[in-house]
Amino acid sequence: MIQTVIFDMDGVIVDTEPVHRYAYYQLFDELNVSVPEEMYTSFTGFSTRNTFQFLKNQFNLQLEVEDLIQQKRNRFNDAFDTKEDLELLAGVENLIKDLHQNGMQLIVASSASKVTIDRVFTRFNLHQYFSHIVSGEDFPQSKPHPAIFEHAANLSTAPKEKCIIIEDSTNGVKAANAAGIFCVGYKSFHSKDQDLSTADTIIQDFTELNANTISKLGF
Repeated sequence: MIQTVIFDMDGVIVDTEPVHRYAYYQLFDELNVSVPEEMYTSFTGFSTRNTFQFLKNQFNLQLEVEDLIQQKRNRFNDAFDTKEDLELLAGVENLIKDLHQNGMQLIVASSASKVTIDRVFTRFNLHQYFSHIVSGEDFPQSKPHPAIFEHAANLSTAPKEKCIIIEDSTNGVKAANAAGIFCVGYKSFHSKDQDLSTADTIIQDFTELNANTISKLGF
C-alpha cells in the first residue's frame, strides 16, 4: 500500500516553465548566445546550476556559473511577481488536499532552486501539506540521475516500495526508473515534447488519481 507520494513541481504542481523560459532567453540575448529549441528542451529536469555549467562550457562564457544563476534568478523573480495568470495545474490542489487528508506523506523533489520552490509554495499556501522539500540545487548531478529521488525516498516514513513519484519530464521519469521507484507519468499539454514511455503508468488528468487509487499502485 502506497504511503508516500513524491511530487515533481514544474509541470506537475505549477507551470512556471514560461517564466523560466522568459528569464533564460532574456539572459541568452544579453550574453549573445543562440540556444536552439532542441538544446533548451534537453535541459528539462536539470538544475539551474547544471544548465549554466553546460552553457558555460558550450559557449565559453566568461561569467562564473554563480553569477549566471543569480542573473537568471533575478529575471525570473521579477517576472514571477508580475505574472498574474500563474496558477496551479488543473486538479492538482484537490489531489494534494485529498492525499493529505487521508494521511499520505507528501514530499516535493524538484530540480528548481529552494528559493523558487519556496516562492511557489508560499504563493499557493502549499507548505502545510508537504513534510519535506528537496531541491535539485543540493545535488551535483541533475535528473536523470536518481540522487534527488533516492534522497526523497530516504526522507519517507515508509520504504521506497511504498512510495510513488509523479513526473512529467523525460529526465524525471528516467530518474524515477533509476531510483527503482514506481512512477506515474503526467502527460499534459506542458509535457508534449517529453517521453514518458518508461513510466509505470501514465495519466492525462489529475482527476484520474485520488488517495484510494494511489494507495493501490506500486510494484
